[in-house]
Amino acid sequence: MLDAYCWPQSGQAGDRIGLSISGDVGSCTIEILRVGEQVKTVQTIGDVAVDIQPVPDDVAEAGCGWDTSVQVVIDDNWQTGFHLVRVTATNGETCDAFLVVRPSTPGDTLLVLSTSTWAAYNDWGGPSFYTGGHRSSQQRPLPQGFLDKPRPEYFRMASYLDMSRDDRRGHFADYSLWSSAAGFANWERLFVEWAEREGLALDYATSLDLAQEPELLDSYSTYISVGHDEYWSAAMRDHVEGWVERGGHAVFLSGNTAFWQVRFEGADDHQVVGYKLDFALDPVVGTDQEHTVSTMWSDPLTGRPESEMTGVTFTRGGYAHVRHAPRGTGGYTVWQPDHPFFEGVDLIAGDVLGGDPVIVGYECDGCELALVDGRPVATGEGGTPDNFIVLGTAPAHLWATEEGAPGLPDTYVGELNWVAERLGGADTPENRSKYGSGRAVMGCFERGAGSVFTAGCTDWAYGLVDERVSQVTRNIIGKHAVFTADDD
Repeated sequence: MLDAYCWPQSGQAGDRIGLSISGDVGSCTIEILRVGEQVKTVQTIGDVAVDIQPVPDDVAEAGCGWDTSVQVVIDDNWQTGFHLVRVTATNGETCDAFLVVRPSTPGDTLLVLSTSTWAAYNDWGGPSFYTGGHRSSQQRPLPQGFLDKPRPEYFRMASYLDMSRDDRRGHFADYSLWSSAAGFANWERLFVEWAEREGLALDYATSLDLAQEPELLDSYSTYISVGHDEYWSAAMRDHVEGWVERGGHAVFLSGNTAFWQVRFEGADDHQVVGYKLDFALDPVVGTDQEHTVSTMWSDPLTGRPESEMTGVTFTRGGYAHVRHAPRGTGGYTVWQPDHPFFEGVDLIAGDVLGGDPVIVGYECDGCELALVDGRPVATGEGGTPDNFIVLGTAPAHLWATEEGAPGLPDTYVGELNWVAERLGGADTPENRSKYGSGRAVMGCFERGAGSVFTAGCTDWAYGLVDERVSQVTRNIIGKHAVFTADDD
């Protein structure tokens, strides 16, 4: 096996990124590829000696601890962006790592990649948060498919029921099962390709950058989250929410966003810590730091539901267009067609946006709703701001334990059971009924001097092939960000 990882995962011009490689291959070539509308080779390093490096028994928690095989120096000419680090052995075997190049001079719009969520799903060498782990080191490789894979629009969770058995078997024989639930290849890559075609200038950072640097957002007018951005630390939230209060525009083109609280711990904050349903095992429980417990943000112990930041929460949404969940229309029923975000799109109330490409798929966030004059409005229950505007809705459903997806461990507890217990007070049929019929909700609100838009679904990026979804996305981002193509 040939495997590799970079540490640190991001840097600026002049910084050195350590690339650690293990494999019984003798030597290899390293190609560093910037991924955007086009994939561009920015550097090739040849004849790098490689040997087997031992994998510790506790690698999932402690990391690999491998020696650095080569130092990659970020050149002044490298453009900010996601860079795939492809390692190719002399026998033709390959593996991928990644590094994020941050700008030396900040621009207008910052895309923060969901690297803390990639870590939570990483089961390389040991358990992920879904197979019994509570600590995930980022100093280890990611499974095949997280960073690059063929046909992401087909091999995604919302297409799983439409795949042939042969397609499923063939794909997942080569790629991690979890690579459909996390990683750059699923959502962020699609958005980046669209953005560069549109001439939207993006800067890039990681979850850890957002957590570690209180002033990271200060130079930007727009912050963007894309895809499956599930795991957030308190510092990440502090920095985004404070920046919005001061006038920033947060765009969540993501779903299941900030469902779980995590902490970064260990040397260089390489560990992502998440006890989730096993929160009673978290060492902070019973201390004055109990509010940092690594369970869901909506739990009474945290006192800080994610809907305060995004307007919506997975506890009022759930799954859509997957097994044991509503398939619906695949899109949002629009309720406020005259809102500025729909400018240039021919819609009337009740029309569906994004149905053909299925933007309302996989995991979705929602809020408590009431009907007023025949249209849904947010009630404000559960932390949703009183001024939240419901732009669109679609059906969703939290899974009960018996509805869980294949591949989950026998210890799996459905989110519906958990939400009924923690928010409803008991896992009863009445509480399951209350939380089981959820809604994906697209909406927006103003906060302090700033504003927030939420797509309420993981799969918005798949809709960018639809001109109407593209136009709405231009409207959402465009009033605050720089589209260089429009300036030419």
